[in-house]
Amino acid sequence: MTETVMARFRERPWKVCPGPGPVRAGSTATDPHGGVVLAGGPVPAGARVILQLSRWDRLKDMNGLLVAFSEAFDELPEDTHLLLAGAQVDEHDAEGAEVLSHCLQIWHGLAPEVRVRTHVACLPTTRPDDALLVNAVQRRATVVVQKSLAEGFGLSVAEALWKGRPVVATAVGGIQDQITHEENGLLVADPSDLEGVMRHVARLLAEPAFADQLGVQAHDRVRREGLSDRHLLDWVDLLEDLLG
Repeated sequence: MTETVMARFRERPWKVCPGPGPVRAGSTATDPHGGVVLAGGPVPAGARVILQLSRWDRLKDMNGLLVAFSEAFDELPEDTHLLLAGAQVDEHDAEGAEVLSHCLQIWHGLAPEVRVRTHVACLPTTRPDDALLVNAVQRRATVVVQKSLAEGFGLSVAEALWKGRPVVATAVGGIQDQITHEENGLLVADPSDLEGVMRHVARLLAEPAFADQLGVQAHDRVRREGLSDRHLLDWVDLLEDLLG
């Protein structure tokens, strides 16, 4: 299923975003047919993928991860690619358009050898099968990063953990309740520590057995603590205590 959807992802209409500038509905950086908007072209089928899947929000710091990847580029395996994927931006999301525009400006300023392994995508969210695309992108990732500067409950973190992906995240907000360092993911204490983020990513790329172990424990953690039936049982236990 994942490979089938990813094949459709590679076949969907897309445009390489033009030069730096604001991203607005109807601009040449936006696919008018609702397809995926890309900078950097499609991710190669056999590549190892570092993924951040977030809204185009300053607090998600997608741009910080882009800079971190570029700074660590020479130390990463040659088949490693970065994919920054966010929801498609429309005219009602001025902040998202600004963040995405800044991301594209950074992308255009990268060295050519870095740009070819760096991809910026806007995923559509209005069609029934769009959730399948998000699922496929998450499951395709080798390492998932959540480089938030602030966070409540990280839904994208929970989704990645449930899908058994090794996750590197900043130790902010609710993420600290979702991930225990070196048990079901890796945490970076300082959200501005670009080197620390990429050091953890590089470790997971270099130690696939450890990455797989984190993924297994990540799925198990969500299964035990994150599903609705567990919360229902908690309410049953509370009522029994109150009525007992």
